[in-house]
Amino acid sequence: MSGLAQRFNRWVAGNPDDAVLRLVFRGLVAASIGALAFDLASANGWVAPVDGTPAPADQREAMPSGLPTLPAILSPWLPGGDRLAPLPQTDGALGKAMTFELVSGGRLTAIGTITPGTSEAFAKAIQRHGEYIKTVVLNSPGGSVSDALAMGRLIRDRGLATSIEAGKYCASSCPLVFFGGIERHAGEKAAIGVHQVFAAKTATAAPASRDAMSDAQRISARCQRYLGDMGIDLQVWIHAMETPKDRLFVFKREELQALKIVTPPAAAPPAKP
Repeated sequence: MSGLAQRFNRWVAGNPDDAVLRLVFRGLVAASIGALAFDLASANGWVAPVDGTPAPADQREAMPSGLPTLPAILSPWLPGGDRLAPLPQTDGALGKAMTFELVSGGRLTAIGTITPGTSEAFAKAIQRHGEYIKTVVLNSPGGSVSDALAMGRLIRDRGLATSIEAGKYCASSCPLVFFGGIERHAGEKAAIGVHQVFAAKTATAAPASRDAMSDAQRISARCQRYLGDMGIDLQVWIHAMETPKDRLFVFKREELQALKIVTPPAAAPPAKP
């Protein structure tokens, strides 16, 4: 037995107090843990070796801290994200019935949900402001298909343009209104999305599923005829019919042009000789 061990035993024999023994035991445990921690840190390059040799370059980072970097989260209904995006939130003004306001530049803003009767309110706004309106500016999660069709046809009859400003959106039945513009423009990252149409349930609606399907088919036929009248590629409607009503098919920028959803930019006048 080494001299150190002999001295330790004699010390313990002369100090039989339990509290002292517990204190000694805890000290030994703490020392052991410290030695193991140091060995682990050295093996992983978190501290330099005792001989002064630098740790390898790929091991010179400090101990990991914080959370892993999360991928950027994009708004799901913007172009470039999920093609079948969740329906956008309808908080604030977008969750209320659509309202209309004439602003500078002959623009009539149309913001909010298209509820039954919105087409009548829109017609009154058109009648009230008359020749001052040049463009209808949309920002809407959609709503009543019948009202959207009526609004779009009125826009075309009046020879008005339609627009969706940068970062805004036009979803569900709202594109039907947008399609009515003789000129149609969408700003940077403006989102246009479609999905299946369905007949809204009412208190007097027949409960039979075949009646609901018949109503949906009639609405679908009206929409297809409308797209043809407005000069929109019918591929748009195929995308709509393939997308569940609780999702949106969001068109990419190149699709907006290829499917004639937006009109080409006006050509600049030729330079004078």
